[in-house]
Formats: sequence, C-alpha cells, structure tokens
Amino acid sequence: MKSQLHDAAQSAGRPDPALLAVSKRHSAEAIRELVSVGQAAFGENYVQEAADKMQQLADERSQIEWHLIGHLQSNKAEVAARSFDWIHTVDRIKLLAPLNKGRDGDTALNVLIQVNIDDEDSKSGCAPDEIDMLADAIAGYPNLTLRGLMAIGTLHDDAEKARPMFRRMKELFDELQMKHTTVDTLSMGMSGDYPVAIEEGATMIRVGTAIFGERT
Repeated sequence: MKSQLHDAAQSAGRPDPALLAVSKRHSAEAIRELVSVGQAAFGENYVQEAADKMQQLADERSQIEWHLIGHLQSNKAEVAARSFDWIHTVDRIKLLAPLNKGRDGDTALNVLIQVNIDDEDSKSGCAPDEIDMLADAIAGYPNLTLRGLMAIGTLHDDAEKARPMFRRMKELFDELQMKHTTVDTLSMGMSGDYPVAIEEGATMIRVGTAIFGERT
C-alpha cells in the first residue's frame, strides 16, 4: 500500500503521505504481522477494543503508534489520553480538560480537530467556523499538541466528487498552519479516494480493507 501512495504522490507532485492502517475489528495478530514488516501507525475506533489489543501487543509498544479515529465520548477521554499517541476526533471544548488531565506527566498528546466539512447530521466534527476557537483552546493546554485537521468525507462511487471537500479542507489547513506552528497533518482520504485526497494535499491517508482485507 505504501508503494501505491508513493506513486499517487509522485504523480500529483506531492510529498508521500503517512499511512495509517485502520485496524478496527481486526486482530492483534494481524497488527503484529504488519508491525513485523515495518508498519507503525494503527487507527482504532473504540477505546476498549484498542485497550484489549494494546495489552496483547505490549511487547511491541515501542514499535506502534496508536491513533484514535472514532468518536470520543468525554467520559472516556482521560483513558484515551493515557492509551493513545494521537486523537483524531477532537471536535468540542468539553474534551480538552480530561484529555489534558489524562496525559499529565507524559509526553504531549497529538491531537487533530475533526471537521464536519459536509455538514452531515450523521457525522461528528466541528463546523469550519469553529476551528479557530478549538485550536486556540488546545494551544492553552500544556499536555496537548495541535497537529492539524481530520475529516471523514462522504462516500461516492466516483472519487472525483470528493475533490471539492478535500480542496476546502486543504484551504482550512493552510489557514490554521499560518496561525499555529505545530500544525503539520491533514488526515483525509481512504481506500476509495486517496489519489484525489493526495492531489489536494492530504498528509495522512487512512486505509483499512486494502491492507487487512475484509473484516470477519
């Protein structure tokens, strides 16, 4: 998969994006196999499911970068902050204090602001005009580091239909990067639309089925 991302990036004249392997509902053993061939970053949707895998993969902890990419409930924020290296789904002020508290004494927690760019009722994420407020609030917590933005695009049969959303996210990312020096990550694009996402400036692509195969 990394070679496919590389080819897409070269074709678009863009830097190679980071590959986040979406491991939700896949086994710890499947993750271990990927770690053995050099994949480091894994994305999980649920705090408890991830915690079980983390326990099974404790010996590989130094080789794995854990990312939470699912909706985060505020009552699980402290636990998530202790367990994950990245949280992609910060979308409201209420999460910040418990995330900061849960990370106390550790290295800073990398956070992305999730943006509901298509304004879909079924998706989490803040509105684009709330990004600056959240970003400024994150910057005020010593145990949190703002790294950028994340979006879950609308699924289309034709990936080209996702281009306007990706382009708008890149505009928002560029604006945020001008205001916060720690911002370097734009997480968008999945198996079906990653070439378009890369063309529009994604720095991280989230891929599940194309790496692990169908879930059982």
